[in-house]
Amino acid sequence: MTETPALPALWPAPLADGTVHATVTVPGSKSVTNRALVLAALAAEPGWVRRPLRSRDSQLMSDALRALGVGIEETVSSSSAGSTNGAVGGEAWRIIPAALHGPTTVDVGNAGTVMRFLPPVATLADGDIRFDGDPRSYERPLGQVISALRTLGARIDDDGRGALPMTVQGGGALEGGTVEIDASNSSQFVSALLLSAPRFNQGVEVRHVGATLPSMPHIRMTVEMLRAAGAQVDTPEAGGEKNVWRVSPGALLGRDMVVEPDLSNAQPFLAAALITGGTVTVPDWPRRTTQPGDALRRIFTEMGGSCELTDAGLVFTGTGKIHGIDVDLSEVGELTPGIAAVAALADSESVLRGVAHLRLHETDRLAALTKEINALGGDVTETADGLRIRPRRMHGGVFHTYDDHRMATAGAVIGLAVEGVRIENVATTAKTLPDFPKMWTDMLAGDAGGSGTPGAGAGA
Repeated sequence: MTETPALPALWPAPLADGTVHATVTVPGSKSVTNRALVLAALAAEPGWVRRPLRSRDSQLMSDALRALGVGIEETVSSSSAGSTNGAVGGEAWRIIPAALHGPTTVDVGNAGTVMRFLPPVATLADGDIRFDGDPRSYERPLGQVISALRTLGARIDDDGRGALPMTVQGGGALEGGTVEIDASNSSQFVSALLLSAPRFNQGVEVRHVGATLPSMPHIRMTVEMLRAAGAQVDTPEAGGEKNVWRVSPGALLGRDMVVEPDLSNAQPFLAAALITGGTVTVPDWPRRTTQPGDALRRIFTEMGGSCELTDAGLVFTGTGKIHGIDVDLSEVGELTPGIAAVAALADSESVLRGVAHLRLHETDRLAALTKEINALGGDVTETADGLRIRPRRMHGGVFHTYDDHRMATAGAVIGLAVEGVRIENVATTAKTLPDFPKMWTDMLAGDAGGSGTPGAGAGA
C-alpha cells in the first residue's frame, strides 16, 4: 500500500475562489471490493478482482484473508485479455482460494465490513481465529452476528460481551439453517451471513425481525454479487414474505469481477459543483448499480443542481444556489454527513430523516455533525431519527473528525464556502478515499483527472 504523505494535524480546508470545473476519477467502491474479496476467497477456483479500492479498509480485508490462508497476488496491467467484462486495464488482484486455517489473529481496524463479514468465514476455518481492532470497534454492534452464528452451529468466545474482541473456534465447516436476526442497526448483519452461506452445509435462511432495515441497497448489492458468483439466492418477497433471504449450499465460481467507482465517495466532489455553481464530471459512472451513492443524482438535483449521464460519465452542474431538502435517507445513510454539510450552506431549512442507526457507525455521526457544524456557527439539532438543519452564516474554526472519513470530507465541503475551516486528522479519509487532500486541491485547480492511486474506478 502506497505510503500516505504526512499531513498537518489541522489541515486548512481550501476556500473556493471561483466555480469548480474538473473531471474527478473516483477510486473503486469499498463495498464492492470487500464483498468481491470474500466471495473470491470462498470460491472453488481462482478468480480476479479488477480495479479494487486500495485503502485501509480493503487492506485490512485482504490482510485478514491472507492470514486465513487465501492467496492474493497483486498485479497492474494495461489490459485484461480474456476478461468476461472486456479488456480492462489497471490494478488486478488474483485470488487463489485455499483451505482456511488458524490459529491467527484478524485485525479489523474500525472496518464494519471486516468485523462483520469475516466471522462467518472464520467458522469455515480449521482452528481458532481471534478478532481484534481499534478501540472504537469494541463499541460497534456485533452481537446479532455472534448470536446468529451460534444458532447456525458456530462456537464463539466473546466473554459475553456481544462485541469485539472475540475468538471464533473454527471447525472447518458450519451446519447453517434458518436464523432470525435484528439488523435494525446495520444491513451488514444480513450481508455477513449471506456471503458465506453457500459454503454452509445447509446454506442459510435469514429472517430479519427488527422494526427497521437500513441501507437496503447494500443487501441488494450482496445478493447480486452472490448470484454473479454462481450462488442460488431466493428473495421471496413476491410470495408475501418480506425481509427473508435464502441461499442454497453450493460451490462458488471463480469470477472476473470489475469494481465500480465508489459513488458515495464522489459526493464531496459533486457537492463542490453544487456549492460553487461549477461542473464536475465523474468518469465511468454506471448506468445501473446497487450502490447507495447513485441516489446523489436525485438528491443533489433537488438541492439545486442538474446532472446528465454521458459517454464521459456523470456530468453534474450547480447554479451556486442551494435549496434545503426534506429527505428520508434510511436506505442511503452513508450520504448523511455530506448532505448535512451542503444543507448547512442552503437557503432554507433541511430535515434529514431515517438515520438513527448512524449513531452506531464509525462514530455517532448525528452527534458529531451537530457539534461540529454548530461550532462553526451553524444551527443543527438532533431529532429522534436524524437532523434538522437551519442555515446560518458560519465562521472558521476546527472541524473534528472523530476518526471518521465521512466527517472529514463533510468538513472540506463546508470549507469551500467558509473561510478558515481546519480539518482535524484529514488523513482518516484514507479509510476509503486514498489521497483525498490531493484530489481535493487538484479539483479546485481544475486538474483532478486521476487520484494518483492504483485502482481508480471503472464501471462494471
